[in-house]
Amino acid sequence: MVLETLRNTNYIMKGKNMKNLNATQTEQVEALFKEYGRTEVTRSEINNFVKSGEISNPSWLKNDKYKVSRGVYSLPIEGNDFSPTLTDVPLVEEPVNETVNQAAFIVSSLVGNIVPEKDPVFVPWGYFKDIKKIVTSKQFYPIFVTGLSGNGKTMNVTQACALTKRECIRVNITIETDEDDLLGGYRLQDGQTVWQNGPVIEAMERGALLLLDEIDLASNKIMCLQPILEGNGVFLKKINKFVKPAKGFNVIATANTKGQGSEDGKFIGTNILNEAFLERFPITIEQAYPTNKIENKILLNVMSEKGYSKDTLPVEFAKDLVTWADIIRKTFYEGGVDELISTRRLVHIVEAFSIFKNKMKAIEMCTNRFDLDTKTSFLDLYTKIDGGEDVSSWSSSGDLEPEIESDDDEDGNVNY
Repeated sequence: MVLETLRNTNYIMKGKNMKNLNATQTEQVEALFKEYGRTEVTRSEINNFVKSGEISNPSWLKNDKYKVSRGVYSLPIEGNDFSPTLTDVPLVEEPVNETVNQAAFIVSSLVGNIVPEKDPVFVPWGYFKDIKKIVTSKQFYPIFVTGLSGNGKTMNVTQACALTKRECIRVNITIETDEDDLLGGYRLQDGQTVWQNGPVIEAMERGALLLLDEIDLASNKIMCLQPILEGNGVFLKKINKFVKPAKGFNVIATANTKGQGSEDGKFIGTNILNEAFLERFPITIEQAYPTNKIENKILLNVMSEKGYSKDTLPVEFAKDLVTWADIIRKTFYEGGVDELISTRRLVHIVEAFSIFKNKMKAIEMCTNRFDLDTKTSFLDLYTKIDGGEDVSSWSSSGDLEPEIESDDDEDGNVNY
């Protein structure tokens, strides 16, 4: 019925609102009505139709005279809100109209596959098996992972998701992170105010794993996550909607501290987290650096990834780097130095070596971040190790994590 009416130009011209329109305006109204099949159109629909080249821009229509709500305009056709006299022609009201007339659309910024990619250099180790079991179970069981910088806290989580093909949404927390960043807020899109879900809501609705990275940098604004960490839904008061988590949703937080601040000042900016917030995490994983055996595997994998063949692989260099880092860490734990070499720093050195082909240059460039005395002592130590000096009594011999040595072979040979 509506399409037949649209084809009848004489009918449209009979409307008392159309009498005041010129020929161009009449054609624009006809075209919009024919395209959308209703008398109310949004600003974005008008703009999209103009972009298609079907009509010129009807700026006269986008003013208060024809405005019925925010970003919505009524076509001056007989039978609509502006001319209720015609009753014998039914007008189609599409369901989308109800959404348009609300305060906002609810939109998602996440599209496509968000399962992390498998890292070819990754070696499963430490508490990876436990994290993978929790991720695989799809149970809601929040985990708090704490440990020094650069020891693979985040990578263990993302690779557990990659291996189990679970979606993972990673959020880096800062002192400025608030409810708007996490749960969502109003955004301007195509001239309209829309509600855009935050990463927490996206993870809840998709049944994905939510990774809160550097959680100890957060302020008390993070307390908006309290009901979510209890496994309950959350009420979004700004849009009057209750969101319940889908099956599989879980939260894992990583931090350099245990949420009690940094006593030695190494992690400036970390805060003391609310005790009630921390209590929402059933278990805390204390992650140390990998054993010498695992760390050596990691470095050899990085070297292979950088183009070294099995015959040209600088095996001794990897072994010396691991020994060097192990001695420095042992000295750090005993209070002898204020800095240490992380696993991430060793990977940086190997990457630099693949570019410059010079061991000492790679090490020096990657230790320039330390003060002069510390850098000099680190370089001197490596020179002794590289020169063949016996330093076996200085090393901890890979006993930093005795509880996981038995799992090296099983976890280190995961078939990707």
